[in-house]
Amino acid sequence: MFRTPQVILFSQDVTRAAEFYAGLGFTETFRVPTEGEPIHVDLVLDGYTIGIASVASTRDDHGLDPVPEGQRVAVILWTDDTARAYAELTAAGVPALIPPHRWLDRLLIAWVADPDGNPIQIVQRL
Repeated sequence: MFRTPQVILFSQDVTRAAEFYAGLGFTETFRVPTEGEPIHVDLVLDGYTIGIASVASTRDDHGLDPVPEGQRVAVILWTDDTARAYAELTAAGVPALIPPHRWLDRLLIAWVADPDGNPIQIVQRL
């Protein structure tokens, strides 16, 4: 009945958000419009799609009232080296939320934020 799930993040600056996720290794696969300021961009990493949708377009085109910033959803990114990824991202200016810490005695987790304030969990198995 259903297939190919994805998450849509609402953003007041779709270009900025798409560039941020592209910098994390996501590849752009869809953009509307194809030229000029986009109202929607899809990006894929390891078979999973994140969409970035304009707050204004979501309101005007679909009649929803999205929350434009804050901790509305968390993006989870698995890695082989949480401490290194966290250090590199925060050194590049990505906002730090929580430094690397052990959780459940089997995971190392850190948190940063995307340009719209959505938390990103960087996690590795220990």
